[in-house]
Amino acid sequence: MLAAVSVATFMLLLDVTVVNVALPDIQQSLDSNFFDLQWVIDAYALTLAVFLLAAGTLADQLGRRRVFVVGLAVFTIASLLCGLATSPLTLNLARGVEGIGGAVMYAVAPALIANDFHGKQRAVAFGISGGVTGLAVAIGPLLGGALTAVSWRWIFLLNVPIGILVAIVMLTRVAESRDPVRRRTDWPGLAVFSIALTMLVFALIRGEAQGWTDPLILGLFAGAGVLLPVFVLIERKRRDPMLDLGLFRIRSFNGLAIATVAANAALMTAILFQVLYMQYVLGFSAYGTGLRYLPLTLAVFVAAAVSGTMADRIPARLLVGIGCVALGLGMLAADSVTAGSPWTDLLPGMLLAGFGMGVFNPVRAAAAVALVPVSKAGMSSGMSETFQQGGVALGIAALGSVAHSRMTEDFSAAVTASGQFSGDTADRLAEMVSAGRLTEVAGTVPAEQRALVAATANDAFVAGLDLVMRVGGIVAIVGGVLGFALMRQRDFPKEPPAPDPDQPAVQAPAH
Repeated sequence: MLAAVSVATFMLLLDVTVVNVALPDIQQSLDSNFFDLQWVIDAYALTLAVFLLAAGTLADQLGRRRVFVVGLAVFTIASLLCGLATSPLTLNLARGVEGIGGAVMYAVAPALIANDFHGKQRAVAFGISGGVTGLAVAIGPLLGGALTAVSWRWIFLLNVPIGILVAIVMLTRVAESRDPVRRRTDWPGLAVFSIALTMLVFALIRGEAQGWTDPLILGLFAGAGVLLPVFVLIERKRRDPMLDLGLFRIRSFNGLAIATVAANAALMTAILFQVLYMQYVLGFSAYGTGLRYLPLTLAVFVAAAVSGTMADRIPARLLVGIGCVALGLGMLAADSVTAGSPWTDLLPGMLLAGFGMGVFNPVRAAAAVALVPVSKAGMSSGMSETFQQGGVALGIAALGSVAHSRMTEDFSAAVTASGQFSGDTADRLAEMVSAGRLTEVAGTVPAEQRALVAATANDAFVAGLDLVMRVGGIVAIVGGVLGFALMRQRDFPKEPPAPDPDQPAVQAPAH
């Protein structure tokens, strides 16, 4: 079971990062524009974030194995459609469906582990699962570069045979489990929450490109701001709520949520900007960039495996604090690179940040289900994964916006100060940098000015990168400190003894 769940989780998380390096090939193959390419990423991220809580809650009610396999089937079929796509529209629609399937698997996986493992075995299982999570995030650029060298379509088509094998294992080797108290599905809560979260995440994802004061973005934020309180009112009045609001009365759950948002906002934004730095500024290929991320991959995997084996002996709050603080310090260690720095200047920070995320990932997943009875594990893990993906969206939106402003300001100031460009030309170049067209900007000026413009663009990008690492590092450290301060051991109920393997499993009531 653990192998099947880990492989499925690896697939769905890999599809968050692996596509980035294939975007130029996708653009050429499907004759797509920049807006289409953004939606290759955004469509998956949006549906992945929105359906996590709903999937976890439905799994508690309908059966975790059943819902997981349905999500796996949706993900696998959508991956096939992505690989066969003949237009940007069909690719982006398939990516959205793929995200729905991924959300279902991601939300239910921790509950499946919690149901099948107990005591020290559960800690080890979550350690392995956390290592796989970090591995998928870190190895994405490397694997994406290797597959793209054959064809970008293999990024998606490779999921199909793997998905079929995992489904066979789940159906033949994993027992069903669910909340023994049968409840009605909270359709009003599910609908309102999904719409509200869609509006919020869409606004966060598109805010930078669209403009934070654009009427559409402001309207989406306003709509989410109205619907989320409505969702709370619905849940308070229902006897069978989709989300038990009592979770937020658990101090440790709130501390874990804060640390989860902070850690993922910091790390995922840092990885995105460092990948772009290696490719755009240092000139490495997609595959070469992925190779240089292997130290981070190794640090995450080893730290997760070790911390997982010790999780039953070390308080969760301590591992949360250590993980987030180490992650933050690793980011701060990499906030002083320049356009001429060797990539090895990033190595100490990579190793420390990888260690921090490796320590944090297993305890986050384990603590989310340990804070509630196993019958509510799907709901709690779904909410925890929602915080994780929400942190990614928030970090890229907020930290990306800060870095973007810094890059544009520095580039404009340097071009103007050089005295070699007219005011109109300087404004045009600044607009290109503002639009993220760093690799094109030098090609729009005469040959004798290209070296200056390219160097200026690189310096501006590095200034934005340094700001991301500095601010992100502080965010991770503050999140870790708050998580440590709010979490407390007495919030974790004692786990019941493991079931006797010689006794038949108690089946859920038929329905």
